[in-house]
Amino acid sequence: MQASLDLLFTVAFWGAALRIATPLIFGVAGAVLCERAGVLNLGIEGIMTAGAMTGWLAVHFGAGLWGGVLVAALTGAGLGLLLAGLTVKLGLSQHVSGLAVTLLATSASYFGYRLALPAAASPPRIEPFRPLDLPVLSDLPILGPILFQQTALTLLAIAAILGLGLFLARTPLGLAVRAVGENPAAVEAQGIDVHALRIGAVVAGSALMALGGAFLTLSAFNAFFFEMVAGRGWICIALTVFAGWRPAKALLGAVLFGAFDAFQVRLQQASGGLVPGQVFLMLPYLLSIAALLIGARHASAPKALMRPYIRGER
Repeated sequence: MQASLDLLFTVAFWGAALRIATPLIFGVAGAVLCERAGVLNLGIEGIMTAGAMTGWLAVHFGAGLWGGVLVAALTGAGLGLLLAGLTVKLGLSQHVSGLAVTLLATSASYFGYRLALPAAASPPRIEPFRPLDLPVLSDLPILGPILFQQTALTLLAIAAILGLGLFLARTPLGLAVRAVGENPAAVEAQGIDVHALRIGAVVAGSALMALGGAFLTLSAFNAFFFEMVAGRGWICIALTVFAGWRPAKALLGAVLFGAFDAFQVRLQQASGGLVPGQVFLMLPYLLSIAALLIGARHASAPKALMRPYIRGER
């Protein structure tokens, strides 16, 4: 046990935690963007699955790794457009519409896989992104191995969520997105199209979510497997609440979850099989629930979250 605790203070452990957290960083960035604009995106689990499958399939058929990333993002954007059409334009229930998108995207991904590769007994392998070796930066003590010896998608995820924080806090468009999640009537009074802002936020947020799925097939692994997203989308929804809809805190929450997940693997190894593995697999989720309960007590959701907006209505 002492050896397992000592791992918490090693560079390798935190490098692994950041790798595990990468799909969550993409997902929670997308969720924060959608919800700041007033739309709860429960399609995230299916969108991540679709991003994982389409990105991998594009690379398998010769699109290249960055081509696969682009295909995954476009897939997520398309599903986001569908969700926005149901929830923003038609004003349908965000809960029901989001779950419908998850079921549609997941089922379509599995069907598409079987349709594209009907004779494959096991998923074909691709050559995934490799860890970077950046001159000077990779050799920095502590920070270098943790941050600058990751794959390009991990650095892209960190840049995306930090950029989202700057966008929401420092740009006129970001301030408008925040306003439309708080008081859409006031935004409309300024002559700004509320529906266009919400649709744009959902489309962009869904593209980020799909990149979280693409990371699994293009960087963490080298193939697509059924159920590989494994509830990460729902964890992102919980992390959004835990973070109080703030990108920087969402990044911290995702890395902490990654650390919990990395630590349970070490605990399984240290137990030598004396404790059932399922007990350790539960730990990251139990700790996340505890963190959510603590963080949600002081969280303040956008006031117009989950409220459809009809033009001209006050």
